[in-house]
Amino acid sequence: MSIVLISLFVLFCYMSMLFVLAQRAKNNGVADIGYGIGFLVISYATALQVPKLFLFQYLLLGLVTVWGVRLAVRIFLKNKGKNEDFRYNAWRQEWGKAFVVRSFFQIYMLQGSIIALIASPIILALIFGTRENLAILFFGGVFLWCVGFFFEAVGDYQLDTFIHNPINKGKIMMSGLWSYTRHPNYFGESMMWCGITLASIAITPIAILGTISPLLITFLLLKVSGVPMLEKRWEGNTQWEEYKKRTSVFIPLPQKKL
Repeated sequence: MSIVLISLFVLFCYMSMLFVLAQRAKNNGVADIGYGIGFLVISYATALQVPKLFLFQYLLLGLVTVWGVRLAVRIFLKNKGKNEDFRYNAWRQEWGKAFVVRSFFQIYMLQGSIIALIASPIILALIFGTRENLAILFFGGVFLWCVGFFFEAVGDYQLDTFIHNPINKGKIMMSGLWSYTRHPNYFGESMMWCGITLASIAITPIAILGTISPLLITFLLLKVSGVPMLEKRWEGNTQWEEYKKRTSVFIPLPQKKL
């Protein structure tokens, strides 16, 4: 229990630091950049307290490290030189004088809590893992992670390439992986956490308590901060409405014929 409490405290300090940096920059986009690194913070804070780690635990740390660093770098490059994201700007107007206080709790502390819950299978695998693991189950989890990483990384690359081409201004991304699902990057992220959870369970059965991880991230992506917020921006756009009718919202599927 002390390991968990110390790791949570380290994460709290990290999220508080992000909050301070965001206030200085007057841009809460700092929270988005720091999100992926937050998983590394709590994972490595836990790992450093464990007397001895075994091979599969190191591999698990490797998976979350690759995911977290890629995500942080991608969002940093995407946001560099730009104004605050429309979501945070809307809250800045809506919350008025309470913006700073509400930002601390409703953005940074809430995000920290979400990170802790999603990272729970990793934390359990690091604390309770032993040399004896279910190798087939572990590499099954790694396979799911690889599939998810492909969809997230390639989907993001295709989208960024599309957006940076001036001739595509005002158009909808509908090619590549985006022709199979309207959100290949979100599908990929969900798959990666399914894979990480499965690999964690292979390291220690106790990690089954962390199955909230893929359930929570999938719920947030589909119902809260992912799909709903992005798709609302395109409502009423004729091109978008046609694309929406043909293309699966999440799971990659062949496009429907209208």
